[in-house]
Parts: sequence; C-alpha cells; structure tokens
Amino acid sequence: MKLTILAGLMAATSLSVANAADLRMSWWGGDSRHLATQEALKYCGEKLGHTISPEFTGWSGHQEKITTQLAGGTEADIMQINWPWLPLFTPNGEGFADLNEYSDIIDLSQWTDAELATSTVNGHLQGLPLSITGRLPWFNQTTFEKAGLSIPTTWDELEEAGKVFKEKLGDDYYPYEATGSDGLDARLLMTAYLTQKTGKTMIDPETLEFNYTMDEMVDALEMYKRYTDEGVIIPWPKVAAGGNLVLHENPAWADGHIAGTYQWDTVYFKISDPLQEGQVLVPSKILLAEGATNDGVYRKPSMLFSISRNSDNGDAAAEVVNCLLNDEGAIDILGTTRGIPASKKAFDQLTAEGAIEQEQIDAHQIILDATGPTISPYFEHPQIASAIGDTLEEFAYGQIDAETAADDIIYNVNDVLDRVRN
Repeated sequence: MKLTILAGLMAATSLSVANAADLRMSWWGGDSRHLATQEALKYCGEKLGHTISPEFTGWSGHQEKITTQLAGGTEADIMQINWPWLPLFTPNGEGFADLNEYSDIIDLSQWTDAELATSTVNGHLQGLPLSITGRLPWFNQTTFEKAGLSIPTTWDELEEAGKVFKEKLGDDYYPYEATGSDGLDARLLMTAYLTQKTGKTMIDPETLEFNYTMDEMVDALEMYKRYTDEGVIIPWPKVAAGGNLVLHENPAWADGHIAGTYQWDTVYFKISDPLQEGQVLVPSKILLAEGATNDGVYRKPSMLFSISRNSDNGDAAAEVVNCLLNDEGAIDILGTTRGIPASKKAFDQLTAEGAIEQEQIDAHQIILDATGPTISPYFEHPQIASAIGDTLEEFAYGQIDAETAADDIIYNVNDVLDRVRN
C-alpha cells in the first residue's frame, strides 16, 4: 500500500527517479535553436525536478570551447557534440559517458542499431544521434525542363546534360555545382563515385586504412576534371574569381543558371528560399555510376547529445536527454531545430502534426533508403580535409596532373592516419 501511494505521488507531481539535481547543458546554434532549447530545458526541468543551466554559443569557437573544457574537466553535464569530433574527443570510446549504461532511463529503442552504431566507439555509446543526415542531389526542375531534359539519374546523364545546357541555354548555365572553397563538395562528389564503383569508402572505419588505390583515385580525379572542362560544374578558378559565394547567396543559383547541387537533405529551405518565383527545386536519388555496387551514400549523424563522464549527476542528465528527445512536450518545443529527428517517436509525432515539409521528408527518405558502406568520422578530420582540399585546389588550377594529385592525397591522408593509429 505504501509503495502504491508513493508511486501515485511521484506520478502526480512528475517527480524524477533521480534526486533533484543542478545540471548544465551546452550547445551551439542560431537564435531559433537557442530559444527552443531553453524552453525545452525549462519544460523538462520542471517535469523532472531538475534545474538545467543553459550554455550556448554560435558555431564559431564552440569546438575550441569544448576542447578546453574537456581538457580541464569543466565540461557541462550534457553536451551537443559534432559527430566528426568523436575521433578528437573520444578516440578510444572513453571520452564521454557510455549511454548504454543508462538504457533503463533513456529509451534507446527509438534508434535503430545502425544509427546507434554511428556514435559507438569500441563498444561504448558516446552520444545519441539527433538527426541522421546525408548528401543527395537537388535539381532545379524548371531549368532542366527549359533545356528539354529530365532530371538525371546517372553520372553519364549528368555529363550529357552539361553539353545540352551549353547548346540550348548558353555557356553560363551549369547542371551541377561541386566546388566549395574548401574542396568538400568536390571530395564528396568523387568519393560517392568511387564508393559506388568499388564498394569501399575512403577510410575504413574499423582499421583506419585508406581504401582507394592509385588507379581508383586517378579515375575519380579525371572524372572531376572532365566535368569542369565540359561545363558540367563550374571550374574552381571561376568560383574563386566570383568571390567563393556560398550557394544560397549566389545569384546564378537564384535564377536557375546553376541547376543542381549535392547538398545535405536538411537544407531545403536554405537553398530553396533564394530561388526566384517559378523556379522549382526537387530532391533526387543519388546519381549512379555504370556498374555501381551501391548508392555510395554519405550518411552520418548531424550531431549528438553526449553526457560528461565527469558528471556527478549522470542519472539526472540521462533523464533530461531522454525528455528532450522522446517526450511529447519537448518534441513539440524543439521541432526541427536540429534537423529531422532521428528518434522514431519524435519523427512520427512531428510528421503526424505536419511539422515537417513534404520536400524534407522526401529528401530524408532518399537518404535513409540509400545504400553504402559505413563511413568514418575521420573523413572530416581537419588535417585530412585540409590535405585533400589543398591538393584538389592545385589540381583544379592545373598546377599538377591527376597522377601527382592522387599520389599526394594518398600519401598525406595515410600520414595523418598513421599518426592517429600510433
């Protein structure tokens, strides 16, 4: 009887199974995320009986802040972590608390085993994916129709579209763009192509070995050069001469002169809002190479919620994480401020409420359905990104040939990976 009364009192007052605690939570983002997260923390705090102090910044400098805090053991109890930071902060799976130990508090069944595997290091669950995101083609259907073409489904069709664009629309029309100032877009284009043809991702996530041979890298580089020479994508020097404008600020994108891009599934509004009236943007399945063994999808968690291994209130922190990601009230408050939720409960709830636009759902489903080997967060390691980006820039400017570029990329990436392994 006493236990029944106590249980009833706890349910009536929304008391937490953990003692009331004072917690801290840190994250980065913009105003909409800041406001929603603070409101959700207030909601979860009142429901669970905890006090959670918010610590938020913009993107710039946040990694440096977390690095300093982790080094000094002064990090917040709950942290929003960027997935590529895992090799930096928890290379052995011991940098954050193992969330498997809180499976009686956090409903981990709302994530698939594959999703949880992306943030598991040496068997330790180092964070919960907030959103699974990936790269896919987005095409301006209006421009393609103007050229008398259907949306391409293969790399060969895209290459042919470049020629048709020049003939029917003019030399300043391009069916695709893949030349960001840091080389990421070009790198992702080439690795998608190689992953499809070889069945291998660039860096093996288990062994940290560079997977591509010299001949395979040369093949991808020559494909990239052919695309720039034939006007499929804008040449790197021309992008630089134009001020390295980001896509959504580029007038050539807004008026349909650039008619395709390889972007995250979550960026629909960011890249569709600038389009002029009458321009229609549609997501597309990933373009395929001849003889492709898989889609070559680049799919990853966009960010994670992690718990400090130094927290004095781990159970309370786990309760707050579960509330933020799986509680009906918190789901409504946070909405899509961190992308389309990976939690099945959150996704189903927001979809039923019409809180996610159909274009976003369509693009997200393409990513979820696409095939490809598991990728390594080391692909976005700053030193690896810099090494590949610098070489690609030299190659794009004609300073080195494909063989030299391939050799440099393989050597430089292996040099970084050797230091990581040792």
